[in-house]
Amino acid sequence: MTKAQFILVINPGSTSTRLALFRNSEPVELCHLANIQHSTEDLSQFTHISEQYDYRLRTVEAFLERHGEPDLAAVVGRGGLLKPIPSGTYLVDEAMVADLRAGVQGEHASNLGGLLARGIADPRGIPAYIVDPVSVDEFTPLARISGLPQISRVSLGHALNIRAVARRVAASLGKELSEANFVVAHLGGGISIAPVERGRILDYNNANEAGPFSPERAGTLPVGDVVSLAYSGKYTLPQIRKMFNGQSGLVGYLGSNDARQAVERAEQGDEKAALVLEAMTYQIAKEIGAMATVLCGQVDAIILTGGLAYSAYITKRIVEYVNYIAPIRVEPGEDEMLALAEGARLVLSGREQAASYKEVCCHA
Repeated sequence: MTKAQFILVINPGSTSTRLALFRNSEPVELCHLANIQHSTEDLSQFTHISEQYDYRLRTVEAFLERHGEPDLAAVVGRGGLLKPIPSGTYLVDEAMVADLRAGVQGEHASNLGGLLARGIADPRGIPAYIVDPVSVDEFTPLARISGLPQISRVSLGHALNIRAVARRVAASLGKELSEANFVVAHLGGGISIAPVERGRILDYNNANEAGPFSPERAGTLPVGDVVSLAYSGKYTLPQIRKMFNGQSGLVGYLGSNDARQAVERAEQGDEKAALVLEAMTYQIAKEIGAMATVLCGQVDAIILTGGLAYSAYITKRIVEYVNYIAPIRVEPGEDEMLALAEGARLVLSGREQAASYKEVCCHA
């Protein structure tokens, strides 16, 4: 095992850069955490996300300087919009750098995660990694068929948190992730529900376009009505996209995407809030049941995670629908920083081997 003491985690957001130093130990231990906010004025000078690289790199270097230039074993960044790849920890190689800079699947602040990790790691002679990016794709051929030949179902969801919480629950059951089957429901602003078979995410609803409606997303909609709405002449394409992803779900029905407010209203006797929340939990439960079917009912546990899992009101109703399938584990929150550090630690300890993005993409 490397003697270096720390793992640096870099998680860029649209207007912030979250940074953390974890002790390189078993288990990893958080030592320092910072959420650096970037002003609109500072960011407005950049046309493209990739152009923010030098600006954000200085932010990371300043963080390390404030903490006495810690002895780093590795740097791990939030995975960006890369080509479809299997889950795991990946070494940031030249092929990945090129795709992140080019925005091969679109521009997003997370694309800077791997670039910044490499920028910090290279001068120090240490490895740079990413872990379970949004583009993780382990779908079976069956899962890709949509019913319309012109459209394929795509893998897009909260892979990082889903695999991290599945790994922790497996360990609590005395198993490796490769020995357990779970249905994991990530319940946040977007909702991803996945059948995880021995560590592999076989399927899940596209968190932006399908599955249950969420605090701000519409989920699966009747396609005929969607087409009629699109051709009604009342809306532009950007307006419709914003309607489906940002102005629907709880915010569409109740005027707020804050589930806590919706629960408070329901508990105070607001019948509309109670009905909408019940419909959301009903749809979540239906999707959990569907994903349990993918595993042929061989489910060690159903895991409820993400921000909505903090709500006993919401989880209680989901449990009432699905507890006949398997034991329920409620693991609230989404600790991306810990998940990234744990992914790097698995490689540093020799328990897993870092994958090669170049080899995976070329082989595909």
